[in-house]
Amino acid sequence: MNNNDYIIRRENENDYREVENLAREAFWNLSKPGCFEHYFIHIMRDHKDFIPELDYVAVADGKIVGSVMYCKAKLVDEQGNEKDIITMGPLCVLPEYQRKGYGKALLEYTFRIAEEMGYDTVINFGNPDNYVARGYKSCKKYNVCLGDGEGFYPAALLVKELKEGAFDGRKWFYHPSDVDHPCDDENAVDEFDKLFPPKEKGWQPSQEEFYIHSHSAITW
Repeated sequence: MNNNDYIIRRENENDYREVENLAREAFWNLSKPGCFEHYFIHIMRDHKDFIPELDYVAVADGKIVGSVMYCKAKLVDEQGNEKDIITMGPLCVLPEYQRKGYGKALLEYTFRIAEEMGYDTVINFGNPDNYVARGYKSCKKYNVCLGDGEGFYPAALLVKELKEGAFDGRKWFYHPSDVDHPCDDENAVDEFDKLFPPKEKGWQPSQEEFYIHSHSAITW
């Protein structure tokens, strides 16, 4: 892939259904039978934490082949001080265009914009194999945790500094947006999915891989 093969631009209303279908194709049966990411994108656009200035698509061969979106989130330290950050996701690339650099291009492009907007930290929950090459590190290395009290450090909770020195060693608790809460309603997801061509739900090994990553914690 070279820079003449594709363009990166903001998503617009005419793209909505194509991007939702893109997410469905990218995530179908990946982490669970079926997926919810297309519904997630659909409801995210109207949420107060959605950041439209970071809503971008990659276009190649006359179609949208990749998409990335972000939401506002925050970190809270043990004294109650807050730090505004952003959460990345979902990042979607059509299966036949994956491993060709489109996801990398979308991330690097939007990282620059996010830094210009004044953000110094991006967090997402995902497979480390897909993100460490983009500068993400384990949340443990930045002392960013989930939960209350002592907190815990999920293996899949990944942190990227947009500005070097964004962290000073203090302990931070990650507070994501509640934008994804409606996705817990399986009936709502299934009803939305009926708007798309039928696809068969099934099991594949990546679902066990996702389970292991998402339920593992770093303790030392």
